[in-house]
Amino acid sequence: MFRRAIYTLFTVLTLPAIASASPPAVGTVQVVHTTYEDTLVDLARAHNVGYVEMLAANPGVDPWVPGAGRDVVIPSMHLLPDAPHEGVVVNIGELRLYYYPTKDGVPETHPLGIGGEGNETPMGTTSVVRKMAGPTWYRTKAEIADKPWKPKIVPPGADNPLGTHALYLGWPAYLIHGTDDWHGIGRRDSRGCIRMYPEDIVEMFGKIPVGTKVTVVDQPIKFGWIDGQLYMQAHPDAHQTDQIEEQAHRDYDVPDGFMKMVLAHAGKDAGRVDWAAVRQAMWERTDVPVAITH
Repeated sequence: MFRRAIYTLFTVLTLPAIASASPPAVGTVQVVHTTYEDTLVDLARAHNVGYVEMLAANPGVDPWVPGAGRDVVIPSMHLLPDAPHEGVVVNIGELRLYYYPTKDGVPETHPLGIGGEGNETPMGTTSVVRKMAGPTWYRTKAEIADKPWKPKIVPPGADNPLGTHALYLGWPAYLIHGTDDWHGIGRRDSRGCIRMYPEDIVEMFGKIPVGTKVTVVDQPIKFGWIDGQLYMQAHPDAHQTDQIEEQAHRDYDVPDGFMKMVLAHAGKDAGRVDWAAVRQAMWERTDVPVAITH
């Protein structure tokens, strides 16, 4: 069984402990010293982050041969999405799931693989309608048309694309499930389903009951107030994600209404916004929270 590794960690940004209500963010940004056999892919799984998250946080680092003794950023601090703090919240904009064991409590969070272009994961609200350990995979008509030589039904086992456990949603044909190829976590390459690392789906399967509310949003840019400072976290959008995977130059992209979004979150402190910091964060999109107020 895969076990998450322990590395030499250096905390970059931490949060005060808040137990009674949802904090503005969860986790910490950390730095690890690599060994000669490390890859960004392995480090991502070891630290429960996704592949693109790791590439975005470490621009210019070879994902397969980062080199021994290198400082690598682990982007494991996450501002909470602007969504109801209950049940399961899936933010496809950052390829991440949040689970609130109690309403407005402190959430658990895990990286995801989601649908790619033309097979987008749906947004909105649904619920977990049933759970299955050892699910059987029934290939869709589109999948059969693409690869007619493959079996139409895959029984439980090591080669099952659903992995070992599955949470079936109220949307027909859409699931939260494990995978037989964990390298797709943190990427947009599924046919719309929501994939998790094998160890994460086992953990969530045991905790999430049938009937749990599931909210899916698309928020690549998030905001939160921490210790009197407004922070912004910018994840690469879908187009930039493709560019990162291709190790190409990232286009600078600002969504419609972005300035109004910043001002709305700043509120009465709008005059404190550091617009140079905002522009830099939007240019870099490292998926690391950045203070954007003076």
